[in-house]
Amino acid sequence: MTTPQHNIGSGFGARSTTDEVLSGIDLSGSTAIVTGGYSGLGLETTRALAAAGARVVVPARRPAAARKAIEGIDNAETDDLDLSDLDSVRGFAERFLASGRTIDLVINSAGIMACPETRVGPGWEAQFATNHLGHYALINHLWPAIARGGARVVAVSSGAHGMGVRWDDLQFERGYDRWQAYGQAKAANVLFAVQLDALGRDAGVRAFAVHPGSILTPLQRHLAKADMVDAGWIDEHGNPTDPTFKTPAQGAATQVWAAVSPQLTGKGGVYCEDCDVAEPARDGAEGGVHPHATDPEQAARLWALSAGLTGVDAFAAAR
Repeated sequence: MTTPQHNIGSGFGARSTTDEVLSGIDLSGSTAIVTGGYSGLGLETTRALAAAGARVVVPARRPAAARKAIEGIDNAETDDLDLSDLDSVRGFAERFLASGRTIDLVINSAGIMACPETRVGPGWEAQFATNHLGHYALINHLWPAIARGGARVVAVSSGAHGMGVRWDDLQFERGYDRWQAYGQAKAANVLFAVQLDALGRDAGVRAFAVHPGSILTPLQRHLAKADMVDAGWIDEHGNPTDPTFKTPAQGAATQVWAAVSPQLTGKGGVYCEDCDVAEPARDGAEGGVHPHATDPEQAARLWALSAGLTGVDAFAAAR
C-alpha cells in the first residue's frame, strides 16, 4: 500500500526556525487562531505569524496572562477559552463567528502533558479531553469560518503518538498512567488531522499533524526536576543537557511551516516533523509516524466517537 508519508525535500530541517520557514511569505490580510498562543511554542508561533502580517487570535484559559505575554506583538489579540470546558469552547466560537471574520489558519498548539490524574466535564480524562476533544469541538464549531477561508488546520502532536489509542478504555477508568494518557491524546491529534482532511478537502480545507521535537517549555510543568535530570534533559541546575533539544523558534518552525508553506499546496492528512513530511516509523529508528495514527478507519472511528462525546459534528448532515 502506498502512503503520502514521505519527505518532500523541503530544504528545511530540525534546526530551521520560524523566521526561516516564513522568509518571503506575506500573511497580510489573513487571520490565524493559535490555541495556547501565549506560552512556549504557541507564543513563538504567535510572534512569527504576526511578524509575517497575520492577525493572530489567541484564545486562552488565562486571558490576563495571555494579554501580558503578547503585549508588544502587533496584530495579536486574546479571548477566553478553556479547552477542557465545552461550554467555554462553544462560547468562544460563537463570539468569533459573530464577528463575521474568515479563518485562514488554525494551529492547535495548546495542550497538557503527563499531568496527575484529573477528571473534567462528565468525568473525562483531562489530557484526552483538553488536547483532543476540546480542539475537536473548537474546529467543528468554527467550521463556517474555516470553510469560508479554505483554511489550513494544524494539530500539534508528539512522537508519543506511537503509544496509540486505548479504544477499550479511553478515559483510563481501569488505572491511570500519565504517559500512556499523553500518548493517547497525541495519537488522537494525528487521527483528527487525517479525518478532518478527508472531510474538509472538498471545501479547500487541509489538515496536518506535526511533531515539534523536544523543547524545554512550560509544557513540562507537571514533571519533577529530578525526573528531567534522570531523563538526561537537564542538569541539576536546570540547564539543558540533551543536544537534540530544540529552541522554541526551532520547535515552532514545523507547525508554522505546515500552516503556511506553499510546498504543501494540494497535500494534507499527513504527519510532519523537522519542517518536512515525515517518513513512516521504522523499528529501532527515531522519528517517523506510526501506521495506526494515519489509519483512515481509526481516524473515522475516533471522529464518530468524538462527535458522540461532544455533541457536535459540522459534517453530520453531509454524510
